[in-house]
Amino acid sequence: MSLEMAAESSEGEEEGKLSGGNQVLIVDEDLRELGKKAAWSVSSCKTGNGVSSLRDDNLETYWQSDGAQPHFVNIQFQKKVRLQLVVLYVDFKLDESYTPSKISIRAGDGFHNLKEIKAVELVKPTGWLYLSLSGLDPRETFVNTFMLQIAVLSNHLNGRDTHVRQIKVYGPRPNPIPQQPFQFTSTEFITYSTIR
Repeated sequence: MSLEMAAESSEGEEEGKLSGGNQVLIVDEDLRELGKKAAWSVSSCKTGNGVSSLRDDNLETYWQSDGAQPHFVNIQFQKKVRLQLVVLYVDFKLDESYTPSKISIRAGDGFHNLKEIKAVELVKPTGWLYLSLSGLDPRETFVNTFMLQIAVLSNHLNGRDTHVRQIKVYGPRPNPIPQQPFQFTSTEFITYSTIR
């Protein structure tokens, strides 16, 4: 199953709304998870449900915010990275009013200049949700940034605190062709990369 098929199965009827979700995380082989290269922080958390719960690969644990909305997950990199996809695991069946209903994704060099690049409304989601960071222009397939912020603007049933079970961030692999000594990026260069 390709990434597009996985993304289609989690999209709702209207643009900008996601419902459903995938029970199995399926990501294109051309992408790599970059979350381990980042410093993660959250705006608030209940004791025992901190930022580490977002990255432990355990769907039973979750980050729980503690305070007024909006709630933030901050993902900061030491150098600029190309990010193409954010994948969240949320579970309306278990978390009900703690489940996010509106999410904003922002990018920038730091807290001082974050700009919203994606806004999504979630409709009773359960499973992995795929949020592409590509722009409206087909040439904009990724975001080049030092920082990504995921803001939970509201929850289902007017809940105050939020639960997010997992977050993964993906970017393009630097060298999509295995055993290729050079990192060519255009199809034309790759075509002529072998010496006869």
